[in-house]
Amino acid sequence: MSSTAEIKVDGKTLELPLIEGTENEKAIDISSLRGDSGVITIDPGFKNTGSTQSAITFLDGEKGILRYRGYSIEELAEKSTFLEVSYLLIYGELPTPAQYQEFTKTITNHTLVHEDIKKILEGFPSTAHPMGVLSSLVCAQTAFYPASLDPNRAAPEVDMSIIRLLAKMPTFAAWSFKNQIGHPVNYPDNSLDYCSNFLKMMFATPAEAYEVDPVVANALDKLLILHADHEQNCSTSTVRMVGSSHASLYASISGGINALWGPLHGGANQAVIEMLENIKKDGGDTKKWMAKAKDKNDPFRLMGFGHRVYKNFDPRARIIKKAADDVLAKLGVNDPILEIAKGLEEEALNDSYFVERKLYPNVDFYSGIIYRALGIPTDMFTVMFAMGRLPGWIAQWKEMRENKEPIGRPRQVYTGYNERAYAPIDKR
Repeated sequence: MSSTAEIKVDGKTLELPLIEGTENEKAIDISSLRGDSGVITIDPGFKNTGSTQSAITFLDGEKGILRYRGYSIEELAEKSTFLEVSYLLIYGELPTPAQYQEFTKTITNHTLVHEDIKKILEGFPSTAHPMGVLSSLVCAQTAFYPASLDPNRAAPEVDMSIIRLLAKMPTFAAWSFKNQIGHPVNYPDNSLDYCSNFLKMMFATPAEAYEVDPVVANALDKLLILHADHEQNCSTSTVRMVGSSHASLYASISGGINALWGPLHGGANQAVIEMLENIKKDGGDTKKWMAKAKDKNDPFRLMGFGHRVYKNFDPRARIIKKAADDVLAKLGVNDPILEIAKGLEEEALNDSYFVERKLYPNVDFYSGIIYRALGIPTDMFTVMFAMGRLPGWIAQWKEMRENKEPIGRPRQVYTGYNERAYAPIDKR
């Protein structure tokens, strides 16, 4: 096969190099196109545009494949932990026992946040959305660690920013929840593992003792692994774009959090629960709503089924389904919303309409069910997503900076007025 592609512009033929990735993905390198021809490409939403070459995550939506650094998501979710996967994503290899011990110990030693963070938190009303609070607290770390603003810091200093962010993110996430419900915040408990510590900060109160359920902690750990990275999506591209200006890690991650906040990106599992609430209000007849979903003239959309990227099946859904089943069985939650969810799942998996179109329940469907069962309110779902996606964002930011990628600066095709004369205000 030719290693170049040809494009004709105004009768001039240009040869553009073809690039091939390690998984045989092919791309046309158009970096010289404008200089050689004076034209640019246009691709709204960048659906056909590769913004970078990355060694972090491989995703094949047609075949239902997701791998972090070459390891299948199924194997990582079964055998690994969230912090081990974080190390893998950020540093490129699974840690040795000594590396893992040092990594987890250092994170544990930096879970405590500056007391002045509480003053910032207290400035938010209880009506503030937790995602707004979270992005603000993350970005505020530049004030507490001003050396992080230096783009030329040595690698060990960059690593310390990474450690601090991984360590403090659960605290920020839990505190954004406590601020919303008007409860006093809980400090980290360094005797607990990463997920158990977060759950205790979320749900413990001064009024009674709280013990973390290991089944719940394990399900949360799997959820975080499944959300840890997903290639060049909206929020990840935002992190890389912000970081390309040599903005600090904290500012770049804050940008990613705000991108994830948008309902078209991070709000899918919240939309699942809101859909189930509407079905409940209508009487809970799942067959009626499945029929509406199949009616092409009905505007109703069945949320949490199928996936824009995965055309076959979402490999994460099979894993999280088991975790959801385990959590529901262990907690014994009596919730009509969850019963409706089970009914929709059973009907979709046995309905030829959905099976033929590969509209299976996806990771958002099952994660929404788990969060609901844990008592996490819907507007905290995206915060949980952000906590899981953090190591992926960090890895992408780190790769972009280490590769010395240029500042992001997309072009445009102007469609406004041509030059026109200015009219004084009294003549308009």
